[in-house]
Amino acid sequence: MKMDFDESHAKYSEESYRRELDLDSAVARVTYSVAGVEFTREHFVSHPDQVFVTRIAGSEPGSLSFTVYLDSKLHHKSSVNVENQIVMEGACPGIRARPKANENPKGIKFCASLEVRVSGGRSAVSVLDGRKLKVENSDSVILILAAASTFDGPFTRPSDSTRDPKAESLRALESLRGLSYSDLLGRHVDDYQKLFHRVSLQLKKSSVAGGKESEDVVASAAERVKSFQADEDPALVELLFQYGRYLLISCSRPGTQPANLQGIWNKDVEPPWDGAPHLNINLQMNYWPSLTCNLSECQQPLFDYMSALAINGSKTAKVNYEASGWVVHQVSDIWAKTSPDRGQAVWAMWPMGGAWLCAHLWEHFTFTMDKGFLENKAYPLLEGCVSFLLDWLIEGPGGFLETNPSTSPEHMFTAPNGKPASVSYSSTMDISIIKEVFSITVSAAKVLGKSEDDLIKRVIKAQSRLPPTRIARDGSIMEWALDFEDPDPHHRHVSHLFGLYPGHTITPDTTPDLCKAADNTLFKRGVEGPGWSTTWKAALWARLHDSGHAYRMVKHLFDLVDPLKEADYEGGLYSNLFTAHPPFQIDANFGFSAAVAEMLVQSTTKDLYLLPALPRDKWPNGCVKGLRARGGTTVNICWSEGDLHEVGVCSSEPNSIRRLHYRGKSVTAKLSLGKVYTFNTHLKCSRTSNM
Repeated sequence: MKMDFDESHAKYSEESYRRELDLDSAVARVTYSVAGVEFTREHFVSHPDQVFVTRIAGSEPGSLSFTVYLDSKLHHKSSVNVENQIVMEGACPGIRARPKANENPKGIKFCASLEVRVSGGRSAVSVLDGRKLKVENSDSVILILAAASTFDGPFTRPSDSTRDPKAESLRALESLRGLSYSDLLGRHVDDYQKLFHRVSLQLKKSSVAGGKESEDVVASAAERVKSFQADEDPALVELLFQYGRYLLISCSRPGTQPANLQGIWNKDVEPPWDGAPHLNINLQMNYWPSLTCNLSECQQPLFDYMSALAINGSKTAKVNYEASGWVVHQVSDIWAKTSPDRGQAVWAMWPMGGAWLCAHLWEHFTFTMDKGFLENKAYPLLEGCVSFLLDWLIEGPGGFLETNPSTSPEHMFTAPNGKPASVSYSSTMDISIIKEVFSITVSAAKVLGKSEDDLIKRVIKAQSRLPPTRIARDGSIMEWALDFEDPDPHHRHVSHLFGLYPGHTITPDTTPDLCKAADNTLFKRGVEGPGWSTTWKAALWARLHDSGHAYRMVKHLFDLVDPLKEADYEGGLYSNLFTAHPPFQIDANFGFSAAVAEMLVQSTTKDLYLLPALPRDKWPNGCVKGLRARGGTTVNICWSEGDLHEVGVCSSEPNSIRRLHYRGKSVTAKLSLGKVYTFNTHLKCSRTSNM
């Protein structure tokens, strides 16, 4: 949607210009003044009404005039109908190639329909060039955009689709005829805030001498990022944490596609790496905050996508490997591609993408305790995944079950002959993922009363034959089955630490030696890396309960990236707080929110670890409310001068037992459904209240 204003608007008062995104309402605003007239623009995308809405207003009657039209980088045509609506119809190319003006596209067809509502006694609307609308002398204008396409799921060819995007978009506009701007805004805000308001976070510096709070001055996001290395403003950490939640709410809801490499915010016809879901970290990281940050519904598109992947993946398993079950490799697309990607083995030969995704199924159950989800959605996918893994494993040296061929995502090693190589057997990530999936499948079977099934017996038998996680000569976790020389010890991926985070096979309580090796591994990897690598390392340090290094990675992300000189940066933030690889990738935005949550609360289905990686000197005072923990638990924590002040815990399960841990002290609490239990700094229950 493009809007052309007359030349007077180019002479706006620079000091009056303000552009903002209100995270509390998910409304973007622009205000500026021209010759004493203040102009305001408000924009939002409504999930309940499935439209994009803009309101433009001038402070003086009749002061608003502009021309609006629709445009696209793809093959398209536009026209204006009698209802003050612009209708743009277009199509994607039928093959992956840059569209040309004279081609006849055979790909997905789309339609965007824009309705213009004007107000003001002297308002006039006229048609220009048959495809534009010119608004004159209006007090305010509401623009409502609805869009649709012929995409009908990954198993329907665009040419076979029966959807009519023009009719769908016009029906969407028609359904809103009786709703005012206030109605539309109210419906949008109500829907959004039901999710966003579940979690609040406040971080503050010390109130004692020397702990001066940042002054309450208006500064742009870019200015705040630039100054963070000096002022370490905890309010900016709060903002970026909640920004990640806003982005997930905005791009992943039931019925949508899963968030891809750029969420939904791609601006290019041919984006970097196709904007495709990458399954060796990026797609998974997109959904890391969904559970701890109390947005479990936002995972639904991921699970629907997994169901499609399982269908295509069963064909790939059979054709490529003569195996049962289903498999997915490193990169997919909107058509649920599961076969190996084009290119070199170092990234293409990695059949563990689907298995990693399966860990999200069990995590969803442990946070929500939704047994229906476990039985009807999760367990069938787990069965297919472990069936493939059992067929994929082969007996190797020492009687262990091994994966072969095997790679560690996107990372090379030096072979014994001195040449660069990427393919070996049983990379640590392969085995770590398999251990995780086998363990959760056995646990799921126990919950569902399926422990005596033949498949589960095969899994249990195979578990004891998987290779152990090994420690290298330098004291770090070995990345491959053999202690190969690593030509790039600062590589961006930390795949061999999957068992620490997001997995659960390495923990401070059960595997202290491996945790020490993981510590050494993170030191060896260093600080530098893309945004997603930075936030993954923050979460890994948090799992080790190392607040200092976790915070170091948090701080490291606050580096302002110049989009015109991206090659000079590694990681960082753009001025709109999108995270950079660079180029822009959204995964680190989500990884950041997850990492901060991990610094404040960690859990098992029975245990709650309170403030396990709180940087007491950086965030000495604070309060977080609404974080979720495993076992269907919601947690509120407040702390003062680095010490726990009180914690509130409630459970969605009747008569559950939780062990609370804080600085070496542990207590056992019995929780009843519908009650909030508040514990003081000594972990003594100080009061109980109804929810």
